[in-house]
Amino acid sequence: MKKLILLAFAVLLALFLAACSNSSTEDGENNEKENAASQDNTKDEDNEKEEAKIPEEEEPEPQDPYKPLEPAEGAQSIQETWTEEELANMPVPEAYGDQVQRMVPAGETLVKDGEDLTDGPLKNHRLVAYYGHPNSSNMGILGEMEPEAFMEKLKEQTQAYSDADPDRPAIPMIELITTVAQRSPATDGKFYHMTPSDKIDEYAKLAEENGALLMLDVQLGTDSVLNQVKLIEKWLQLPHVHLAIDTEFSVEEGEIPGTVLGQVNGSEVQEAVDYLTDMVEEHDLPDKIVLVHQFMDEALTNKEAIQPTENVEVVLNFDGWGYSAAKISNYRRFVRNETSQYGGFKIFYKKDEPILTPEEVIALDPSPAVVNYQ
Repeated sequence: MKKLILLAFAVLLALFLAACSNSSTEDGENNEKENAASQDNTKDEDNEKEEAKIPEEEEPEPQDPYKPLEPAEGAQSIQETWTEEELANMPVPEAYGDQVQRMVPAGETLVKDGEDLTDGPLKNHRLVAYYGHPNSSNMGILGEMEPEAFMEKLKEQTQAYSDADPDRPAIPMIELITTVAQRSPATDGKFYHMTPSDKIDEYAKLAEENGALLMLDVQLGTDSVLNQVKLIEKWLQLPHVHLAIDTEFSVEEGEIPGTVLGQVNGSEVQEAVDYLTDMVEEHDLPDKIVLVHQFMDEALTNKEAIQPTENVEVVLNFDGWGYSAAKISNYRRFVRNETSQYGGFKIFYKKDEPILTPEEVIALDPSPAVVNYQ
C-alpha cells in the first residue's frame, strides 16, 4: 500500500513537472515572438524615419545651352512706341515703288502657315549673330576684334534687340566660317580650307562661357553639304553649336569659287537637316538650327525640299548688301514668299545704305528670327 501511494505521488509529480516545462517553453516561444515582433516594429519605425529623412530624388530640369539677354527695365516694343503713320511710312527711296515691302508692327517670326514642333531657341527668342573668320578682317566683324572685345560688342548689339522687342529676348550667337572656299585646289582638291581645330575650339568655349550659341558656317567649294557636316560633326554634337550653309560658294568640278556664282539644291540641305535630326535623337541633344544663306535666286534651288523637323529649325537668311530698300524687297521675295519656317536678315556694317536700326529690322514681315552682322 505504501508502495502504491509513493508510485501515485511520483506519477503526479512527473505530470506536474511536465506541465511546468510545457508552460515555460510556450512562454519562451511567446516571448521570442513578442521580441521579434517588437524588433520588426522598431525596424519599420526606423525605416519610416529614414525614409522621412531622405526625400525622393527628382530629375533636374534640362538647362538651355544659352542665356538670352533680358530687356532693360521699362523697355517697350515698337508696337507700343511707334505710331501707325511711322509704321506705314518706312523711309525708302520712292524709285522702288510697290516693290518695297512696307514695315509692319513686330510680331510673329514664323512665316505664314509655318509651325515649329521643336523646343529650339527660335520659338521664343531672336538670335543676333556676328559673322566672320578669326584670321581675316575682310570676311566680317569676327576677324576685326580680339575674342573678348568681340563678345562684348556682340552683347551690346544683342541687347539692342532685346530692348526693341521685349517679348522676344535676344540670344548672342557667333557665326564662325569653318570651311573657307578657295580659288585654288586645297583640302583633298575640293577648293576649301578648313579652319584650324584649335580656333573652332576657342570660339566654342567663348560662346559657352558667355551663354551664347555658335553657328558653324560652311562654304563648300566643290565638296558636298553632307560631307562638310560630317567634317564638323564633333562640334555639332555640342549642345550649343548649330549649322549655316553658304550657298554661293558651292561650285561644280571644274568651276572656281568666287569667279562663278555657286548653287545648292534644296535636297542637299534637307540631307543635312535629316542628318542633324538623327544626331539630336541619338545623342539626346537640344534641338538644332540649320541656317541657309541666299542673296540671289540662282544660289538656292528646289527650296520646297527644305523642311524643318521635330528636332531641327530651318532659317532662310537673306544676306545681300547695298541699298536697304532693295534688301527689304528681296527679303520679301526670298524669305516671306519662299521659306517654310523662319527668316533671317544680314546687315553689312560697311556696305549697307543706310544701316537699318534694330526697330526697323524687327518690323519686317515676318520679323526675322535671326539677324546677322558682317
